[in-house]
Parts: sequence; structure tokens; C-alpha cells
Amino acid sequence: MKTVFALICLGFVLVAAKPKPYSDLDLLVDEWHQAASDADFDAYFGAMKDNFVFLGTAPGERWTKEEFAEFCKPYFGRGTAWDFKASNRHWQTSKNGKIAWFDEDLDTWMRGCRGSGILVKKRGEWKIAYYNLTVLIENEKIQSFIELRDQPIEEK
Repeated sequence: MKTVFALICLGFVLVAAKPKPYSDLDLLVDEWHQAASDADFDAYFGAMKDNFVFLGTAPGERWTKEEFAEFCKPYFGRGTAWDFKASNRHWQTSKNGKIAWFDEDLDTWMRGCRGSGILVKKRGEWKIAYYNLTVLIENEKIQSFIELRDQPIEEK
């Protein structure tokens, strides 16, 4: 009986110790988000490919890495940029294992958001190539949202 119990316990330990298939990628994206929260400019932009593209929440926000870095400098310079806490992340990978893409739910100052991204593996290293940040809105609230969007923006 002790042997059976020991084998069952060993089985649980082995299953629990088995790494998640995307744990390295999760860590990279989690550290990328944390670098923004810590205002670590070098770590944040170092995780990106040179041809990185960021799509923000505003209509005109399509940034290259260079443009996004310039835009972000004042935020990072004040000691904190933004704090995105990710959950419910889903991964897919290409057959050759060199491209991975994901979507994630985010808790942000804007409330619920969704991010999606693409990572590329080159010379054994993963880099973020693309990220799209979206503010979530319930379908039942779309008409009010459209009316709000149609209002002119007041100049400061």
C-alpha cells in the first residue's frame, strides 16, 4: 500500500514539475510588461525586434520601434510608464517553432484591455515583433461609444 501511495505521489510531482510548453515565452512577455512598470527603457525596448510595430488604442497610433521609443521616453523618464497585468494568455506557434503569437487579457488603468502579439525566434533568441493593444467594450455599449467617438475633441 505504501508503494502504491508513493507512486501516486511521484506521479503528481512529475506532472506538476513538467514545464508549461510556453513558459519561456510567458516569462519574456511578463518581463516586458514589468519593464514598462519599472520604467526600464533598455529592457523594454531590448525585448523588441528592430522592425517592431506597436498598435495603440488611439486611431493614429501605429508606431515603429524608433517612433514608439521616442514617444515613450517622457513616460519612462518620470520613473514609471504603465502597469499592465496580463492574464488568460493563449499561445500558438508555427510548425517550424520560429514564430509564436498570442492574445492576452490585460488589467490596466483603462480597465479591461486585450493585447495580441507576435514573437520571432532568430539565432535561438525570441524577440517581440508586433504588439496590438485594444480597449475592450461590451457590444451593448457600442452605440454610446460611437456617439462619444463622434464628438469633436476640444483643443487645450
